[in-house]
Amino acid sequence: MSLQYAIEKQVALAAVRRACALTSAVFNKLVKQETLTKDDKSPVTVADYSAQAVVNTILGHAFPTDPIVGEEDANDLRREEADKLRNRIVELANEALTADLGIGDIAEWGIGPGQERTLEELLDAIDRGNDQGGRVGRRWTLDPIDGTKGFLRGGQYAVCLALIVDGDVKLGIIGCPNLPVKSEEPEGQKGCIFAAVKGQGVEQMTISGANPTPIVIPPVAPGMLNLLESVEAAHADLSFNGRVSELLGITRPPTQMDSQAKYGCLVRGDGGVYLRMPTKAGYREKIWDHASGSLLVQEAGGVITNSLGQPLDFGLGRTLGANYGIVAAGRDVHALVLAAVQKARAEELEKAKA
Repeated sequence: MSLQYAIEKQVALAAVRRACALTSAVFNKLVKQETLTKDDKSPVTVADYSAQAVVNTILGHAFPTDPIVGEEDANDLRREEADKLRNRIVELANEALTADLGIGDIAEWGIGPGQERTLEELLDAIDRGNDQGGRVGRRWTLDPIDGTKGFLRGGQYAVCLALIVDGDVKLGIIGCPNLPVKSEEPEGQKGCIFAAVKGQGVEQMTISGANPTPIVIPPVAPGMLNLLESVEAAHADLSFNGRVSELLGITRPPTQMDSQAKYGCLVRGDGGVYLRMPTKAGYREKIWDHASGSLLVQEAGGVITNSLGQPLDFGLGRTLGANYGIVAAGRDVHALVLAAVQKARAEELEKAKA
């Protein structure tokens, strides 16, 4: 008997693999070699559009009626002055789409040699990401480059794709081109993909799709926890995180990295807690920034909530609604971490009153 969402998983892995290869190529061609001219757009813009075109093209072939919640649309690309950017995107997207078939790939998904797409086809594919989300029905959500500053510095970034059905995340894929396959070998082989299906656990594999290995969050004593947090202070309240660490008696320095790669590190045991508290009043987290990671945590035996202890709600639209932060940890320590978060928050409110 076939497992539920098996085809969706196979398609999503194919799409994320090709997007990972594309983004790596953009870094090597446009960032590392410093070949951009003053007239060129940011390499992040080039990679974002190109990767979204590739992923949406593949999803459009495999699941033509499924809407997509994506970060980009093609309005700016259709302007006359964007011809250089358009040409580069067509070149990169077609390079990724026409690469040889790999593990699990099927030509009917619009990939493999001879599968070039026209400019209009690629622009239309990008525009398929304009769904507004919601409580009812199937939809995909995509972040073609999560962690743009990490991407630019050659650090951690991720290609994130998730399938949401009736507001519930059923499938989550996170591709991390620069993440070491083994955390204990930081200079060893790099590039891995994490894949989770609701009720079926989590696997880590290489970027090529080889060596899929089931993973679970290992138990860890509270004093041995390691906090995973954003590099950028604008993305998370790092001073608040420091107070939470004090309350928990954590003495190890935090591990800072960009993107949902932090979720991958959490589920394989590289850090015991992922904490992201808001830095701006009224900020709303986008669903594409956490859909894949939230399922990884749950399927690896962990718990993810907001700072009030409530589950994240992916049926509200393109955002998670009112932002109360994100707390993810192993099931054995999540309650302790949540209590520390709430105590630190209460202290902040008391200071504000004084």
